[in-house]
Amino acid sequence: MQRIAFVFFVCVASLFGSSSARVAVAANVSYAIEALKRAFIQSHPSSDLQISLGSSGKLSAQIQNGAPYDIFLSADMKFPQNLYKKGWTLSQPVVYAKGSLALLSVRSRDFSKGITLLATPDIRKVAVANPKTAPYGKAALEALENAKIYMQIRSKLLYGESVSQTLLYTLKAADVGIVATSLLYAPQMKRFKHGRNWVEVDSALYTPIAQGMVLLRHAKKNETAQEFFAFMHSDKAAKILRSYGYRLP
Repeated sequence: MQRIAFVFFVCVASLFGSSSARVAVAANVSYAIEALKRAFIQSHPSSDLQISLGSSGKLSAQIQNGAPYDIFLSADMKFPQNLYKKGWTLSQPVVYAKGSLALLSVRSRDFSKGITLLATPDIRKVAVANPKTAPYGKAALEALENAKIYMQIRSKLLYGESVSQTLLYTLKAADVGIVATSLLYAPQMKRFKHGRNWVEVDSALYTPIAQGMVLLRHAKKNETAQEFFAFMHSDKAAKILRSYGYRLP
């Protein structure tokens, strides 16, 4: 009897659309996504979002291996565009935010030298995201190369799998980290002060980080996923993203 009831429930859910959506989210959005989720649920109280965090490269690989995500919020446009070309999406990806890099140190530092501070002898370990899987890591590497200090400091680099792991390394094991500015706007990071503990990396040193969002083909009959995708284009979502240091396209 219980099995019959369960099958009936699944059939009804498939007819009227799922009330839950699975969202794959790049690590740099780990704090902002919770605020976005709360705002969405307020206007869609019968819906739910299941959030999976990780590096954009790893999440993209999971999608291509059959992970049942409905939406992908990447840290760049490359991974969503690749999924689109391979037929994993319902439409072309769109830019939902533009991110930036920052230097972060637990200790107070003189950041007047900008990124070249990393080449000074008292900086022994520099945390950075893996450029192969994390777009923020790729941007950090580009900034180091354009500042002409990469060869000097490459032995200092401590790689995190994602930008959130890089933040953890910065707080626990490195002297300075190159992280996503958005992570520094989280309530947990308020003790670190701009100009004293962190400063933005000169944006002229790296290609702007346009972050792409795409609705995946798994969401074809998922009303909640489609509603959240639409919500991410709203003024309310834009206000939340700005509050976490993102620029809007």
